[in-house]
Amino acid sequence: MGNILEVNHLKKYFKTNRGVLHAVDDITFTIERGKTLGIVGESGCGKSTTGRCVMRLIEPTGGEILFEGRDLMKLSKREMRAKRNDIQIIFQDPFSSLDPRCTVMQTIAEGVKVTGKYRTKKEVEMRVIELMRIAGLAERLINAYPHELDGGRRQRIGIARALAVEPKLIICDEPVSALDVSIQAQILNLLRELQEELGLTYVFITHDLAVVNHISDEIMVMYLGQTVEKAPAEELFTNPIHPYTKALLSAIPIPKVGAKKERVLLRGEVSSPINPGDECRFAKRCPHARAECRTSCPQLQEKSPGHFAACHLFGSENKTTSL
Repeated sequence: MGNILEVNHLKKYFKTNRGVLHAVDDITFTIERGKTLGIVGESGCGKSTTGRCVMRLIEPTGGEILFEGRDLMKLSKREMRAKRNDIQIIFQDPFSSLDPRCTVMQTIAEGVKVTGKYRTKKEVEMRVIELMRIAGLAERLINAYPHELDGGRRQRIGIARALAVEPKLIICDEPVSALDVSIQAQILNLLRELQEELGLTYVFITHDLAVVNHISDEIMVMYLGQTVEKAPAEELFTNPIHPYTKALLSAIPIPKVGAKKERVLLRGEVSSPINPGDECRFAKRCPHARAECRTSCPQLQEKSPGHFAACHLFGSENKTTSL
């Protein structure tokens, strides 16, 4: 079906009193139309910043963002505003992302009106009701305010709002992390159903590997602004390469009484993303780090078709091809 999004050497740096913070540092990935790329990593690794940079909610420092072959970095503010009809975002906190002064009707209707397809008040109302049905919201809630609803229903409003402009790509920025486990499952299943029905493409950002495995076709693992591993979901879980990925996978709980699992405990100091040196940023916590890791930063290399990792240990033992 072809790639809907191609991100090449994306960078986002922030100036601080202590130096330049490398929030996103040379990230490259592609997403096939109708598929889901999961981005996972610890808090502060740059995954949410990556999603916001793709939409240019935060202006990237450098790189190339090709959406359907068109470079978003070269669009004017007016052109980018129009292009956001095709690229929407679902935020992490369903309460703070909604205007507390607007009802469900008003919140969703705002996006419906932007499309210009629905002119009369009745047409807009009917479209809002249709979007509520698609998102699993009862019609009786059309005049409710966010504070009157639970977290799951609030997030469904966020989903309906995103769908209102008929997007092709949706950035899901930790859309279930603030919800109860049972509600998480409902929202994830809803997102999968919407993808199948509407042909949507997702960038799914989360820190929960169990969640990302459930919904993603491909997974990209980030650490301190860089990609350390990227592979199809099943391949990543069955054959992880990078020590950081292995540590993350070992932390997934087993839902079985008495089941035991060998944990990979990470010790040591977390490297600073401010003015990082030319070294592996995971070296200070890696149990396998050696001299080479502290003097040069490993590049993302291919182990097997579609499976990439950035690790000197892997590079020294396998013949690889750069991404």
